[in-house]
Amino acid sequence: MKMVDIATNLQAIRDKIVAASAKRALEYKYFEPQLVAVSKFHPAEAVITAYEAGQKHFGENYVNELADKANSSDILEKCKDIRWHFIGHLQKSNVNKLLKVANLHIVETVDSEKIATALDSAWPKFRKSDDAKLKIMVQVNTSREEAKSGCEVENASSMVKYIFEKCPNLEFTGLMTIGEYGYDVSKGPNPDFLALKDVKAKVCEDLGLDTKKVELSMGMSTDYEHAIELGSSLVRVGTAIFGERPKKV
Repeated sequence: MKMVDIATNLQAIRDKIVAASAKRALEYKYFEPQLVAVSKFHPAEAVITAYEAGQKHFGENYVNELADKANSSDILEKCKDIRWHFIGHLQKSNVNKLLKVANLHIVETVDSEKIATALDSAWPKFRKSDDAKLKIMVQVNTSREEAKSGCEVENASSMVKYIFEKCPNLEFTGLMTIGEYGYDVSKGPNPDFLALKDVKAKVCEDLGLDTKKVELSMGMSTDYEHAIELGSSLVRVGTAIFGERPKKV
C-alpha cells in the first residue's frame, strides 16, 4: 500500500467511527471514541504521514520499536503533539526504557500487581512535573487464552483496587482487552467485548467508581465498528490505516 493512501484510509475510518457512534445506545452518547493508529512494524515515515493527516494517538506493541520511533529526530521534529499508547505485553526489565519514551501518553497493558508496582516506582524519575501521574489501563484476558496476556476476569477488581491503594503515581483510566481474533459478528455480539463491559460494571460497583470515568479499549481493524456500538472508548486500528504489516526484521 502506498503511503499516499494513509490519509484517505484515515478519513474513511473516521467516517465509519462517526456512523458506528450514531448507532450506540444512549448510555454511550456522552463521549466520542478515540482512534489509536497502530504503527507496529511500519516506518516512521508512515507515522508522520498519518500525523500530518490529523492523527495524534498512535499505538506500539514493542518497547524497543516504540523507543526507536518516538525518540527519532524526524518524529520529534514533525510530530510535536503525538501521543503514544503502549499496547503490548510489558516485562519488568523494560519498564525504564518504556518510561523514557518521548510523548508517552498511556500504558494500556498493565496486567499484574508486579508491573503496576514497577511502573509506580519508576515513574517519578521520568515525569515532567511533580503532580503528573502515569495514565494506565488494566488489561483483562477476557478470552481466557493462555497465549494472551491480561489479568483474569475474576481478579480485575482487586487489580484496580491495588492500583488505587498502592500506586500513587499511576492514574487508572480504564480497561483493555485483545479478545479472540477473527470473531464472526454475524453470530451475535462479541463475547469478549460483552465480558469487558461486565468487568467494568463489576469494578465500578465493587470500588464505587463513576462508570463514565472508566474507559474501555477494545476493537481492532476487523471489528472496531462493532466495538464502538458496544461502548468502546478507544479502538486500536493498524492494518486498515497502514496496510498489511511488513515482516518483523
